[in-house]
Amino acid sequence: MGISDILSEDMILTEVEASSKRHLLEEISTYIARKEGIDKNTIFEAVLERENLGSTGYGNGVAFPHARINGLKHIMSVFVRLDKPLDYDALDGQPVDMVAFMISPENSGDDHLRTLAAFSRVLKNAEICESVRKAKGPHEIYVALQG
Repeated sequence: MGISDILSEDMILTEVEASSKRHLLEEISTYIARKEGIDKNTIFEAVLERENLGSTGYGNGVAFPHARINGLKHIMSVFVRLDKPLDYDALDGQPVDMVAFMISPENSGDDHLRTLAAFSRVLKNAEICESVRKAKGPHEIYVALQG
């Protein structure tokens, strides 16, 4: 599974401003809700509930907020590059500036894990992360994420 299987260019947001982790998760939830016709609060509450179990801030400026949602038909991903790094309670204590946000159907099982693994494989590569940080827009980010 590659990034092109789980992310499209129109689901890449750049220069996003957020005052807190909660605000960021709410903004992304709102974006998906508008784009896909899903209730924003359903998305936000599921992701926040998962985040309360433990931070999805992986380290090196990257976070992977995710949740499974009852009634969702397919996996949905959004990649966000923040305008400035944000305190995210990441495992390494560093602020986050890149977010791979994912929601999946409640019974998605292996597909949910494979999607997280695909994002993780790409975003643990320091060269790819540097290319994403320097990219000039969604298209360049999409290309950089292809590895």
